[in-house]
Amino acid sequence: SENKLKLFPRDGNEFVLEVQKRFKKETGKDVEVLIYGDGAFKDPVGKIWELADPVVSPGFTPGLKGRPKEVKLKYVSENWNGTGDLDEYVKSVIKEKNTKKYQVEKSLGTTPRQIPDLLGSLCDLTTGSGDKGTPVVLVQGYFDDYTVE
Repeated sequence: SENKLKLFPRDGNEFVLEVQKRFKKETGKDVEVLIYGDGAFKDPVGKIWELADPVVSPGFTPGLKGRPKEVKLKYVSENWNGTGDLDEYVKSVIKEKNTKKYQVEKSLGTTPRQIPDLLGSLCDLTTGSGDKGTPVVLVQGYFDDYTVE
């Protein structure tokens, strides 16, 4: 508005660490915390990318640092030789991503974004810009993959 300016917390990383600590104390649960602004997404009508805030997530706990290591399922299915169970083959390739046998070309084509930017965009899309007043978004299972039972 013309009379108010909404800013991110001054010490974002200190803030999220304090929230994480208080959550652990109150619930006994380990959680990751981030502050998010306007995410990055492609408007389906205008076909333009919205990048409203220069940084999607100006504060986040250390467990959210980095990029996800993902396997592109299209690559996996195109390289399956047709023998054996496809489901078991896909699961074996996904499980391999955390071993030394992992080959980076299996991730080619997945956009290399930082985890806080991905989660910040997800949270922004969830809460929207309207009058819902959603102060917190709980994301569960984000780090799970197809192999998790």
